[in-house]
Amino acid sequence: MQHRKHVAIVVGGAVAAAGLSAVALTASAQASPAHTGAAKVAAAADAVTRVQGVKPTVVLVHGAWADAAGWTPVVERLQAAGYPVVAPPNPLRGLSTDAAYINSVLRQIKGPIILVGHSYGGAVITNAVMGDSNVKALVYIAAFAPAQGDSLASLNAMPQASQIPPVPAVPSSFPEPDGTTGTELTIDPAKYPTVFLDNRLPRAQEQALAVEQRPLSLASATQPSGVPAWQTIPSWYMVAKQDDAIAPNLERFMAARAHAHTVEVDGPHLIMATDPGAVTALIEKAAGATAR
Repeated sequence: MQHRKHVAIVVGGAVAAAGLSAVALTASAQASPAHTGAAKVAAAADAVTRVQGVKPTVVLVHGAWADAAGWTPVVERLQAAGYPVVAPPNPLRGLSTDAAYINSVLRQIKGPIILVGHSYGGAVITNAVMGDSNVKALVYIAAFAPAQGDSLASLNAMPQASQIPPVPAVPSSFPEPDGTTGTELTIDPAKYPTVFLDNRLPRAQEQALAVEQRPLSLASATQPSGVPAWQTIPSWYMVAKQDDAIAPNLERFMAARAHAHTVEVDGPHLIMATDPGAVTALIEKAAGATAR
């Protein structure tokens, strides 16, 4: 039996250190049209907004090696507090196209929006606003907050990122729409509980999250970011102090560069799974600070 080779990479699928050649930065892909799915999730938020009216819609964007269900404990708390919530699927196929998809969701939501990103989702929300004046605040949860020209790969090459070892991932191939072959990365399920959760959840739950993870295309980590939304929109940032996927020192650097209102919380990379109350509180703080 032929075994797949494990590859040491930097988090977010940056540059594979073994078995994959270095990948040059790719040009940003053109945004694809809004999908029917985007319209459906936005319509659901709009329906809730019309009923509840007063509070902003909170849009939760998940990162790599996860899915929208990872936000469930936060969604439950926000909804109990009366917030309309949308947790759209992040395609994880490329930064420019992922941002365009999330922008299509935002454009179909009426009223003010609090835009939240976790992990790679932070890079997506940084690029997804695209002049949408309804977005009143950005909230980064243990997330990438790139400046213009940054990629996940370049951020993870910074000295601040050396605090933790590269994230081990398994590369595999997938067909691109143009007929070429792309590379996507998945965290080794055996190591997922340690890297993402610091072994803080029940074993069965950790194993389920490990096998449910969605892969990240290598292009998502190498495409350069555009003009960051945090330059003009107030931002909040949560540093996960025991993060083994994005170095806490790198999180602190990005938060300070964005002039974000920053809190530090004891917990791993998937902090919304281990401390959803703290994550919800930061989102509510951003909503309250930007309310008219």
